[in-house]
Amino acid sequence: MGYWLWAGAAAAALAAGWAMFVWPTQWLKVEYVNCPLGLGRTVLQLSDVHAEMLRVSPRALSRLFAQVRPDYVFITGDFLDSLDALPRLEPYLSVVCGAGVPVFAVLGNHDYKVCPVGELVDRLQSRGIRVLRNECVPQDGFDLVGIDDFDTGHSDVDKAFQGARPGCPQIVITHDPNVVLHISRPFAYLMAGHLHGKQFNVPGFFRVRPMGRLPQAGIYQGLHRLPHGWCYISKGIGQVGINARFLVRSEVTVHRL
Repeated sequence: MGYWLWAGAAAAALAAGWAMFVWPTQWLKVEYVNCPLGLGRTVLQLSDVHAEMLRVSPRALSRLFAQVRPDYVFITGDFLDSLDALPRLEPYLSVVCGAGVPVFAVLGNHDYKVCPVGELVDRLQSRGIRVLRNECVPQDGFDLVGIDDFDTGHSDVDKAFQGARPGCPQIVITHDPNVVLHISRPFAYLMAGHLHGKQFNVPGFFRVRPMGRLPQAGIYQGLHRLPHGWCYISKGIGQVGINARFLVRSEVTVHRL
């Protein structure tokens, strides 16, 4: 009798642990954000892919693309930690690039741990994903501004905005949202990631693991109106460090602009 009691308790504990820490990494949350800028565009944002620790299947992502039918895909950094993970990344790139829409990306701090990072950039661009490294690309009705990663010191805000058209809305994509504190000009909308919505939603998380001034001010996920424009911070689709989440689900974001 005692054996079965202990076995049942152990099974219950394992099930509870899976439900609390693993299921949130598989149970994809699709956030729909309406920010009416008058562009009439739908953008699907992927962030913090972390191919080594990604449990959302390519099939689930493919179904979402078929449902949403975005006009653009923006990927806001952290594809992988090592080039060894490229085979795991490839099926997801196939889904993204198979959607038949323009795909733009910026690099994240973990991407810069890849040596050489140029090989990752070449692989992405060979797939048709344009990687923006402090540059502005005119689009129909708006300018797309890609600011390189702030955390690793690769961002150059002034260079990124060069060529921006006066009177044209600027949509910014970047990885670390803390760079917004160094933007001194108006922008229409900014998309970022990096902070994983804490990944483990416990009080004082950013005191134990400092991630910059923005999260210290309580701004680490979702939509925020900042002095120079709207900012959205994705909770990310993959994990980092520990392949688990607590009270934070993996996220893909659909922006209706």
